[in-house]
Amino acid sequence: MDGFRIPLGSWVATGVDWVRDNLDGLLDGISFGVAFLVDGLTRALLTPHFAVIIAVAALIAWLVRSWQLAIVTVISFGLIVAMNLWVPAMQTLALVLVAAVIAVVIAIPLGIWSSRNATVSAVLRPVLDFMQTMPAFVYLIPAIVFFSIGVVPGVVATVIFALPPGVRLTELGIRGVDSETVEAGQAFGAKPGQILRGIQLPLAMPTILAGVNQVIMLALSMAVIAGIAGADGLGKLVVEAISTINIAKGVEAGLGVVLIAVFLDRVTAALGTPGQNRSSLSALLTRQRSRREPWREPASEAGVDASQDAVDEAERSKAAPRRAPVGGGVH
Repeated sequence: MDGFRIPLGSWVATGVDWVRDNLDGLLDGISFGVAFLVDGLTRALLTPHFAVIIAVAALIAWLVRSWQLAIVTVISFGLIVAMNLWVPAMQTLALVLVAAVIAVVIAIPLGIWSSRNATVSAVLRPVLDFMQTMPAFVYLIPAIVFFSIGVVPGVVATVIFALPPGVRLTELGIRGVDSETVEAGQAFGAKPGQILRGIQLPLAMPTILAGVNQVIMLALSMAVIAGIAGADGLGKLVVEAISTINIAKGVEAGLGVVLIAVFLDRVTAALGTPGQNRSSLSALLTRQRSRREPWREPASEAGVDASQDAVDEAERSKAAPRRAPVGGGVH
């Protein structure tokens, strides 16, 4: 076996060079679009006074989770301001949000397609395994070759690294929908698209949102690696701290990443379990509306229950006629 070697790396490098030389227009378009989104969101976060952004973040935390999380959010973001990290923190937040949105937009349709087609699922599974296990630093090499130094290769590498859990959990959520519920929709003549939109996606939404949560967390974990590619933000400060052995700078920048991660994790996790957040502002407003209009809510619920009972009875009669009520005798 001496002297025998498969030049796989050289083949990949040749492919990367071909893409760079022949798809230059496409790469420029991607670079412009990603840079436009990140820069625009960064300006939107930095233009208002930091107190406005903190108040909005606290309101979002209270709206979906609890007033306790709102207070923690104010304290956390206030600490970021006190450490003079507000600008890099918002740059990191913009990068993470843009990368997470792009990953989710790609992941959910792929997960839906995979859940409805066994061949697609079989093909995607090893690809997702490869994407999830390949060291994240490796993604930076072709990304930098394609898009040069800056925020764009950081976003591209982040999207690739954060994509797999979104696809997997979307597929898992849709496949986990009760088959009898799907069959009931089919019995009433619903088309596949109607079943997907009206039955499978709503029932799978908690699992899908758990996938979105994981996508955001993995995107945030790539902040430091994106800093290596030249993206501005907390990751770049961590890289600078490593290169200069600056412990104080590294700890502060790392703590800023943690504080942002806690906020994003709690908010996105709460979106997947709205019924469990009784101290949220949305739950409080719902209860107050119910007390203010006691005559309307029960009537509405009764109408819904009656309609649902009628639908269930029709379903049982159509799907299983032997269960239908039997008359008193034969005439």
